[in-house]
Amino acid sequence: MRRSVFLVVAAIAFGVPTLATPFGIKVPKPFPKFVTEFAPISHLFSQEKAMPSDIAVHLTHVVPQINFTNTSSSVTFQSIGSLGSDVFLTSMDPVETSPAWLNTTDNKPNAIGFTVAPATIIAVEKPGGILDAYYFYFYSFDEGNPGPGHPPGNHIGDWEHSMMRFVNGAPSILYISAHSGGEAIAFNATIKTNGRPTTYISQGTHANYATPGNHLHGTNNTLSDHTDNGALWDVTLNYRGYWLDNDTTTFTMADGTTAGLLEEFTSGEGVGWLNFKGMWGDEQYPIGQHGQFCDGTNCLFADGPTGPVGKNLGRHLPCEHEANCTILTSLVMGVS
Repeated sequence: MRRSVFLVVAAIAFGVPTLATPFGIKVPKPFPKFVTEFAPISHLFSQEKAMPSDIAVHLTHVVPQINFTNTSSSVTFQSIGSLGSDVFLTSMDPVETSPAWLNTTDNKPNAIGFTVAPATIIAVEKPGGILDAYYFYFYSFDEGNPGPGHPPGNHIGDWEHSMMRFVNGAPSILYISAHSGGEAIAFNATIKTNGRPTTYISQGTHANYATPGNHLHGTNNTLSDHTDNGALWDVTLNYRGYWLDNDTTTFTMADGTTAGLLEEFTSGEGVGWLNFKGMWGDEQYPIGQHGQFCDGTNCLFADGPTGPVGKNLGRHLPCEHEANCTILTSLVMGVS
């Protein structure tokens, strides 16, 4: 009851789109229970250094730049949505100094899977009784993995996601992102933790996998991601929640929990930040700057990534890149 009253007050204060109740009180339209009941639960790598980050903190440490030139002295939730797709949110601290906010080791999930860095959940209703729930994981730094003659491609800012497709309220397919691709898996084939699909987040790169172990990737499988049963991360314990209208591509607030709920509704964050189509980190540095070096097309530091709006949220097939989308019906364990 207390949470409902809070949401009513927040909705009135910030003009949030609402859902009418039998008593005439309006609250933000909540997610159906199944969105959190079957949300993936993840294991970070046991030796992970670049922990989850809060986008609210990240924004206080970056400035918008185009061609390495500031377009403003700061960026906020209210201003970011109006920035162009050519904007890079650039660190105010030299990356080589390893500022504490990049690795955010204090954000390591605790024993029950709670981290102070809220995740982001976006739900999209689609024809045929489909609801796609996207679970976004944000990190302020991505530490790439080098291979033979292959610089790691580190970058500031890192958005990864999983997506659960529900059909008439029942979990059907899990999609998990990894590097420039990912994979879709039938829900019944996934490893479960208390009935929820379990994913494994690789060391440094934060790519998502359906099994623990080592996972080859890259050109000719020359690179390897490492996953194990490290710290458990339960995104349902702390998240910002939103709806996306697939016809109008309009975001509205849903609900959230703990810090994510408070930040979403009491700080006036709004939904405009979700429309930012630019990059959430630095532009790839020229050779020699910040220790940058390259070998062919691969460099020590790469461009920062796009955010949720750039991940094909309106997809018809469950894969982010829909061409040749295959749904796995069984799992192959990672190499130990």
